[in-house]
Amino acid sequence: MPKMKTHSSLKGRFKVTGTGKIKRHKRGKNHLLSKKSGRQKNLMKTQPIMAKGDVKRLAQQLSNLK
Repeated sequence: MPKMKTHSSLKGRFKVTGTGKIKRHKRGKNHLLSKKSGRQKNLMKTQPIMAKGDVKRLAQQLSNLK
């Protein structure tokens, strides 16, 4: 059987924590930043933990992500 491969685009979008939870980035931090307030940009810095339902949906594609 061939090996399962990680979906390549997901490598840069998600990080796995030491306990196995998956962190994601918030949207809106790429362009048009001059019109956004400093508070708004600071809130976008955080990397929230993904919801369990979303992790289940991506489980096969994220299987080899470490």
